[in-house]
Formats: sequence, structure tokens, C-alpha cells
Amino acid sequence: MTKHLVFDVNETLLDVSALDPLFERLFNDASTRQEWFLTLQENWLTATIIHKYLPFGDLAKSALVMVGKRRGVDVSEDDQGELIDGMLSLPAHEDVAEALTLLRDNGYKLTALTNSTLAAARKQLASAGLDHFFEHILSVDEVKRYKPAREPYAMAAERLGIQTGDFMMIAAHAWDIAGAAEAGCRTAFVERPGKVQNPVGVRADIHGKGVLGVAKQLAGKQ
Repeated sequence: MTKHLVFDVNETLLDVSALDPLFERLFNDASTRQEWFLTLQENWLTATIIHKYLPFGDLAKSALVMVGKRRGVDVSEDDQGELIDGMLSLPAHEDVAEALTLLRDNGYKLTALTNSTLAAARKQLASAGLDHFFEHILSVDEVKRYKPAREPYAMAAERLGIQTGDFMMIAAHAWDIAGAAEAGCRTAFVERPGKVQNPVGVRADIHGKGVLGVAKQLAGKQ
């Protein structure tokens, strides 16, 4: 079993539902946060496919504007700034600190790999009180290709001095699991509200309820 674990950040470690008050204020419907995140995914997948990289924060703001246009709401620059501020200060899911402590105490080496920029990721993890768990914090910005493209996983392996098959990608997104598996990584799917694996796609090597569920399996606690 590999001792190198690489974690997705947004939704896997950090609770994006903390942004709900912004969406409630703008659209009178907190559930539009999910529409926004799906639009954001569409934006970065498109950018990756057509090789037109734009920073994650720019795509996040544009996705908010797009949701506004669909719903007839004028999204201001202040609203976009509030979104970014909120993303930089997301709290960790309640099981994360315990899970990372368990993994670290069992000899695992922890790395974060995110679609956010490196500066944003460092702020996010520090704000959530998680930065000290990670030996490396990595961003797709280094290769200008978003996950689930192969390049970010290959970059992570290179930075760690290993092969992609020597680390496990841990994520709450089926697309991240698929991309990592295609790049040769082992994978663990983190079950979060609304997040499911693709029944006709790649199946993760491990499936756990929350990060703690995955951590307990890796530590032999269940």
C-alpha cells in the first residue's frame, strides 16, 4: 500500500456549503450554489479541452455571472468579490482534522492537489487550520491544465519524486477519480452530500463516508 496520499481540496476537505448565504441573498435560493459549482466545472473543463487556461478565481466569478444571467439577476463586482473572499475562508468539513491526524499518525505522507491557484490554496488551507498536515500543497496552475486532465497528476508525481501509480488520489468528485485513474493513480472516493460515483465510469479502489471513512480503511480501523 502506498504511503503517499494526494487530496483534492474544494468539497473534499473544505465545506463549500458555507457559501450558501451569498446565494440565498443573490437568488433567494441557497441551492443555486450547486448550479454555480456545476457551471464552474463546465468552465474549467471547457478551458482544459480547448487549451485556453484561465485562473480558477476568474472562472468562479464568471460562473456566478452566468448563473445571474440565467436567473435575471445582475451580479456586481462586489458580489464576485464576496464569492472569492468566501472561497478563501471556507471551513473544513467536521471530519477532516480527525481523518488527517489519523493518517499522519499512521505514517502517511499527505499532499494537496487543487484546481485553485497555489496562493488561493495556501490561504484556504491555512484559514481552515489544515495547512500543517500537508508536506506539499500543489496547484494545477503550475501546468495550466485542470484536473481531470493527466498533466496535474503527472506533475504531482514528479514533485513527489514518485510514479503516478505510487500515490492515491482522494476526492469527492467522480471526474477527479476518473482522471487520476486514467493517469495511473490509485483512487479513493469520498462520499459527501450530493456526490456519487459514476455507475458506468471508473470505480475508486476505496469508497468511504467522508474523509474519515476513507482514513479508517487506510489505517486499518474498520
